[in-house]
Amino acid sequence: MPVAHHPPDASQTLLAALASTGLEARPVADPAAVLEGEPPDGWAAVVVELGADPATGLAFARRIQDAGTAPVLVVAGRSDIAGLIGASFDDFVLAPLDPAELALRISRLAGGEVAALDEVLEFKDLSLNTATYQASVGHVPVDLTFMEYELLRFFVSNPGRVWSREQLLSRVWGYDYFGGARTVDVHVRRLRAKLGEERAPWITTVRSVGYRFG
Repeated sequence: MPVAHHPPDASQTLLAALASTGLEARPVADPAAVLEGEPPDGWAAVVVELGADPATGLAFARRIQDAGTAPVLVVAGRSDIAGLIGASFDDFVLAPLDPAELALRISRLAGGEVAALDEVLEFKDLSLNTATYQASVGHVPVDLTFMEYELLRFFVSNPGRVWSREQLLSRVWGYDYFGGARTVDVHVRRLRAKLGEERAPWITTVRSVGYRFG
């Protein structure tokens, strides 16, 4: 079951993210192309990247949504959030894109029919399934918010190095994130609490610099 994407000249980031899902991505230029080019088993989803022309992208997404041809996932920048208020799209994801998150969201829109990525990150008895966004410690599930998970995944993927709060904001939240460094402190505090007293020291505070994991 392929996924359609608009615009045809979507960013390389989106194309790479779609490729990593294992889905066949087909470009579409207009709503008519979605209808005319629909495969026998239907589209898994139609992914609309707002990009540099949000108004056109939103109009395209609304046409597809109204037609009920396929579930619509909108890729938006933080500056485009206002345009999504009141919209009834099936789902949206903020740039910068994460391939695992994109695969998960498309899978949900397609009723779970898309093959999941099977990458599992591990650190001691911590396990992070990047396909299902599940975390466990000692085989016990840990309930994390999306950004808590993203921060922990970044730490596990980059152990031993010291990261400043500004670097973490940039790498985890995105370059255009408008929050302050306190956001990082709050999420680190929550992660430590959820990991438990024994494992909280995995995240070390480096005074006047930031944080180190491992």
